[in-house]
Amino acid sequence: MAATLIQVVYIKIRYGRVEKMLLITLVAVIFFGGITLALHDEIFLKWKVSVVNWVFALIFIGSQFIGKKPVIQRMMGNNFILPQPMWTKLNMAWAGFFIFLGIVNLYVAYNYDSQTWVNFKLFGMLGLTLVFIVLQTLYISRHAIPIEDTSDDTETDNDKKPDEDQK
Repeated sequence: MAATLIQVVYIKIRYGRVEKMLLITLVAVIFFGGITLALHDEIFLKWKVSVVNWVFALIFIGSQFIGKKPVIQRMMGNNFILPQPMWTKLNMAWAGFFIFLGIVNLYVAYNYDSQTWVNFKLFGMLGLTLVFIVLQTLYISRHAIPIEDTSDDTETDNDKKPDEDQK
């Protein structure tokens, strides 16, 4: 909670403004962290992971109907261009992934000991997320059009001066 708060304060001081998504993250971290500290309940800790994943899924699903762009397009749309149906599929894939993580978390929480659950939460969920990101990257790479950085000072073929030999 403290690290997230420090990050938000630093960004506010450094850049003068804080992105809405980071502020939402701060509120969620303080809310869920506060409940965790107040309850000291192992079952709540295990359920919290699933609830947070399901809240993310609801946000991704809700963004299909609220606003002009799905959440994934808002987060990644400045990096490349995709056809709108691809953004929708990608957004729903993330929603499905978060639902899946929540279900798998509860399965591990109720069928294995607490140490196994902690290891799964730290390493298993991270591994699943990395695999999902790699698959997402492969999916995107087939259809994405990169957004060119116009501040780049590199020469294009059209900007090059002909060599003396070519004159």
